[in-house]
Amino acid sequence: MAQSRKDNKGRVLRKGETQRSCDGKYVYTYTDPEGKRRSIYSKDIMELRRREEQLVKDQLDGLDVYAAGNSTVNFVFDRYISTKSELRGTTRTNYIYMYNRFIREGFGKKKISSVKYSDVLQFYQHLLKEKKIQVNTLETIHTVLHPTFQLAVRDNIIRVNPSDGVMAQVKKQPGRNHGVRHALTVEQQRAFMNYIENNPTYFHWTPLFKFLLGTGCRIGEAIGIRWQDVDFEKRVISINHSLVYYSTEYKDHAMCTFSISLPKTEAGIRSIPMIDAVYDALQAELEDQKENGFNETEIDGMNGFIFMNRFGYVHNPQAVNRTIKRIYESYNADEVVKAAKERREPVLIPHFSCHHLRHTFCSRLCEVETNLKVIQSIMGHANIETTMDIYAEVTDMKKQESMNNLAHTLKVF
Repeated sequence: MAQSRKDNKGRVLRKGETQRSCDGKYVYTYTDPEGKRRSIYSKDIMELRRREEQLVKDQLDGLDVYAAGNSTVNFVFDRYISTKSELRGTTRTNYIYMYNRFIREGFGKKKISSVKYSDVLQFYQHLLKEKKIQVNTLETIHTVLHPTFQLAVRDNIIRVNPSDGVMAQVKKQPGRNHGVRHALTVEQQRAFMNYIENNPTYFHWTPLFKFLLGTGCRIGEAIGIRWQDVDFEKRVISINHSLVYYSTEYKDHAMCTFSISLPKTEAGIRSIPMIDAVYDALQAELEDQKENGFNETEIDGMNGFIFMNRFGYVHNPQAVNRTIKRIYESYNADEVVKAAKERREPVLIPHFSCHHLRHTFCSRLCEVETNLKVIQSIMGHANIETTMDIYAEVTDMKKQESMNNLAHTLKVF
């Protein structure tokens, strides 16, 4: 009968277990799913056996422990994106850009088996607090990271997706606006447009901003609008594409370029009736271009774009946002001085971007229109819930305004 192997304390060692004489450490040797010999070590026999049991459980579950211990998040993302053949070119480019910018050089180097729910939550909080990104940007990052982990689950590299429920937790945090863009008030909107129209530095931006505030178009739709998309006779604008500006690789270095993007949903293809302000602005722009020359930019076979910068090229969305910032900062500085002279409170314009103008248009529309389907159609919202959220926000503001007016009118309290 074979004699049982024992450690230096007289305890019987199991199959695969040994104790090194040099340092007293315990070793468990096993064969991984790839047929390779592997070993784990511990100073404590009970800890070693707990790890042995975990290994057995992993193998019974069909997990590739070796892959789980060595694959990085980057490795799995690259594998994931290579399988998404159905993605449109611009969507794929945007996913890769977002991943490379925010994940690859830091969080992406983590071993995927070591990533816990709390790690993902802390990473998202870091992006919000330290990188100062907006929640809607974080949602795009989550759109990339969550399916990456899900692929690892389906490939039996990990058991659960550590990013499940993280965005819901982020949105529960107090003091965060959850990415909601608040509209400009009527007073702020009027101040913004009056300042542009009467300022020689910014006057040439008037047609574009009237178009944005009078149609509710996304900035990509606005800069991509062409003269052939405008029917002056029927006073209708056809929205059937947008311009996207993204980073790409060219000869081993990054460069930015424009591309035509078709709507992802049928809701994005729509017709928007022209209000007088938009009609007049486009007519004035047309007459100006007849005299000074049209936009000759051609992108993916399309030309005839309406709005152009001083170089005769289509607008860069980031440049438009920078211009908005210069305008409201200049206005606010002038308004503070003017209000002090007139001994009144200044009407200041808050920080906002192109998309706030879309939200502002939608808010004005909600104030005069109660049919949500009509609002959804004009805005091109794929989901009626998006329309309802904005409508609810406007309704709450109108309720407060109505109560204030009531209190002012009654004057009996």
